[in-house]
Formats: sequence, C-alpha cells, structure tokens
Amino acid sequence: MKYNFQTMMFGWFYHSACKKEYRKKFDSSGRVSKRVAVEYKNVILRAKDIGNSKLMSAYCMAAYFIAMNRCTGLSPEENYELFKNGLYNSSLLHKFLGNADSYLDQKKLPERKRWAEESHKRKYENDWVVDVLEGDGQFELGYNYHQCGICALCRDEDCFELAKYLCRLDYVMTDIMKMELCRTQTIAEGADHCDFRYKRKN
Repeated sequence: MKYNFQTMMFGWFYHSACKKEYRKKFDSSGRVSKRVAVEYKNVILRAKDIGNSKLMSAYCMAAYFIAMNRCTGLSPEENYELFKNGLYNSSLLHKFLGNADSYLDQKKLPERKRWAEESHKRKYENDWVVDVLEGDGQFELGYNYHQCGICALCRDEDCFELAKYLCRLDYVMTDIMKMELCRTQTIAEGADHCDFRYKRKN
C-alpha cells in the first residue's frame, strides 16, 4: 500500500495521541517515538491495498499498534494500555469521533447499507466485509463483520495475536462517543464473524 497523504495523516494522528505517553514511559529524547514512526511507515508500505476503504483509519491503527509492539520493548498488554491512555487523552480524537447522536443518526443508514453491499464484492483482499443491521429495540445500530482488515493485516505481519488487543480499543472509541457496545464474539478470537451492537448510554 502507498504511504500517501491519507496513511501519513492517520499515522500522525495516532502518533500524536501517544507521544505524551512515550515521554512518560521512556526518556525524553524521543528515540522510541521515532522508531515507532519509522516502523509504522514500513508496515504501511508492506500492507495490501484496501482502496478507499471506509475503515482506513482502523487499518492504519493496526499498523501503528504493530509498530509499537516492535519498537517499544513493552508487552502487548503494556502497549495496549499506553495506546488506550493516549486515545482517551487526545482532544483531537474526541472531535474526530463525534458523539452518539451523530454516529447513530438514521439518515446515515442508506449510505451504510450501500457500503455493506459494496463490501461483499470483495474488491480488495484485506478490506472489511460487513452486513449492516437496523436497530431492533435492543440496539440502535448493528454490524456483522465477516472479514476484518485488522485481522488480515496482523496475519500478514505474522502477529495475529495482536488483533485481540485492537478489538478492545473498539470499547475505548465507543466510550468516548458516549455509546455502549455489546459484542459477543470476534474473528480475532476464532469466531466466523464479529457482532457489533451499538446503542446510546443510558
């Protein structure tokens, strides 16, 4: 995949969120931070193209987490905590994600269904394949992911065990947006699909 403006900006976005955490954890010289940035670019250049995917940000997040695990010397759990704290403390991320009202807006449903239909054409080997579900009273918006780009990238990079930590970050994003996520299974943990069910927090 190309290291272009889009993938560079997503990398910068995650890197900015983690920089303060790196300074807390390591010396202030920035050596670890620089190594992560270089490895992120290398992972992106090796990654299979996913076109103009709606989930490019998640694909780049996976590339960044892989880079962290190769460069920080920390365990996956420690890197997860560092990344999680960085995301929670990022005012930029809070603005980027929006809130429950914007995310669960019913006006977005037709576009999401078109995205789901297009995803089943499987134009790109590593892109997500998804079904979109309308709310049924128990949830307001649902997704069944039959293929996960994060899992695909982790598998290609021979670190599939990292995918489950990235799954946990879905709850971080959801919490920031003041929503609840109910999920009973993931591809990262051996299921044939991931079942996402979102609703507003009470």
